[in-house]
Amino acid sequence: MEPGILVIIIFASLLLLLAVGVPVAFSLFGLSMVLALVAAGPKMLFVSYIAVFATMITDVLLAIPLFIFMATILGFSGVISNLYDMAYKWFGPLRGGLAIGTLVIAALIAAMSGVGATATVTLGLLALPEMLKRGYHKDIALGCIPAGGALGPVIPPSIVMIILGSLTALSVGRLFIAGIVPGLLITGMWAVYVAIWAFIRPELAPAIAPEERATWGEKITSLRHVVAPICLIVLVLGAIYAGITTPTEAGGVGAAGALVCAAINRQLNWRAIRRATIEATLTTGLVMWLLCGGASFAAVMQISGLSAFIRDTILTLSQNPMILVGFMLLVAIFLGCFMDAGANLMICTPIFWPVVITLPIDPLWWGLVFTLTLCVGYITPPFGMNLFYLKGVAPKDVTLGEIYHATIPFCLIYLVGIAIVMLFPAIATWLPGLMI
Repeated sequence: MEPGILVIIIFASLLLLLAVGVPVAFSLFGLSMVLALVAAGPKMLFVSYIAVFATMITDVLLAIPLFIFMATILGFSGVISNLYDMAYKWFGPLRGGLAIGTLVIAALIAAMSGVGATATVTLGLLALPEMLKRGYHKDIALGCIPAGGALGPVIPPSIVMIILGSLTALSVGRLFIAGIVPGLLITGMWAVYVAIWAFIRPELAPAIAPEERATWGEKITSLRHVVAPICLIVLVLGAIYAGITTPTEAGGVGAAGALVCAAINRQLNWRAIRRATIEATLTTGLVMWLLCGGASFAAVMQISGLSAFIRDTILTLSQNPMILVGFMLLVAIFLGCFMDAGANLMICTPIFWPVVITLPIDPLWWGLVFTLTLCVGYITPPFGMNLFYLKGVAPKDVTLGEIYHATIPFCLIYLVGIAIVMLFPAIATWLPGLMI
């Protein structure tokens, strides 16, 4: 069978399986088995076993359960609610302050959790009712929360970056550090957008009433809630940046630090530890199934020669590396409208990475831009996961259509941020270049 026809059949079958509800991991496993039999018969099935075994013994993947456990402990410890209380007291007196404070806290949560759902769900419960009660327009109140949650896999630690590093030759530690400046850049662009709207139309994002504002004493006192989370972030990222720990070891430091934060908040008990352990175990299991399915699919694609065929086909599209990178990102954005970032990552990486290593570009820069592109899928209609997370915790009178409409400006600003990082690669590569 012609390679081009076989590639079309494989990806059409993959889309069909996903459309009828087959989990991504099992869709990739099943297609890899069929492809192995078609390409070389039963003996090719051994390739899948080798790929899965090699994935399971990858040291860096030990960081996944550790960072997930850190995120779940922080979610149960009251740290996030204390952070929002601090943001409410400091940012509330400003026009648009509650939305800007929500974005700032989302960035802090991203730096503590590495997953997108944590900030979206928690701030949907804490921040959304406060903004709606104080007359914030729904386009601002509903838009900033899922957008802030999309920063989870961008600002380190990031589960998406760990998986990407395991599938490629990219350093997870350098990816982590590369995500800091672009993540803060996009957060700042969103905050400026909210501030401009609040300046032009104060009624869309009013400041809280004077009688509800905190005193300076209350503001200063609330800062104590920030000390432990900031120390945890600095400890985890600083240890990686300084070369003291690997990302895996930093995951252990983060998990231990989360327990300390919970103890400081007097929320450390066996019930919380048990819930966090169960949730982290279940999430890790789902991630590992996805990784194994993707590894099997990638290995069979490579051995069968289809990866080389796809690589050569893409390279014929243009001689300009930026055009080729732009094409890859457009494909990832399109797929992100219909599937989770993890699934998008497992499908695109085996196809794009052989192309990337042949181009005269910095692979670290590509890895960061690709991660940013994957994460915009969390807020792109119609199937952005953060949009559904917010709908699940929002008041009943909030419709999914309103959430879609509110998220579009934040999504467009996110895409502008990606374009800026593409045009100025030093935004992503400068800080990793200073690492010890």
